[in-house]
Amino acid sequence: MKALNGFTLIELLIAVAIVSILAAIAIPSYTDFVARSNRTEAQRELLRIANMQEQFYVDTRAYTSDMTALGLGNDPFITENSYYSIDAILANGGFVLTATALEPQRSNDSSCQALSVSNTGQKLPADVCWEQ
Repeated sequence: MKALNGFTLIELLIAVAIVSILAAIAIPSYTDFVARSNRTEAQRELLRIANMQEQFYVDTRAYTSDMTALGLGNDPFITENSYYSIDAILANGGFVLTATALEPQRSNDSSCQALSVSNTGQKLPADVCWEQ
């Protein structure tokens, strides 16, 4: 008589349980990593546009709320991967740049829906949204 080779039902259930536990740990960590990575893109663009605003101020002695005047393609400016929309607001002789999350970033990163930087360098919100 030949011996039967294969998996028993118990072995299969144990393997499925192990894979499920690993997925339950890995998927939320990966989603958080992707959200933080996309947030870094918004931070980089905010600081780049703030630098462009300062150069515009040197040239014209005024800030602008029009992104196209800074040489950007559209107003409001959409980041390269289309996860954030960046707009400028003029206030008290200065500016505030705000990056607002678009879908799917809005769903993946509910704690940091908007990031801002002012002409004085103040970053809001000042908590974990600007930390890495």
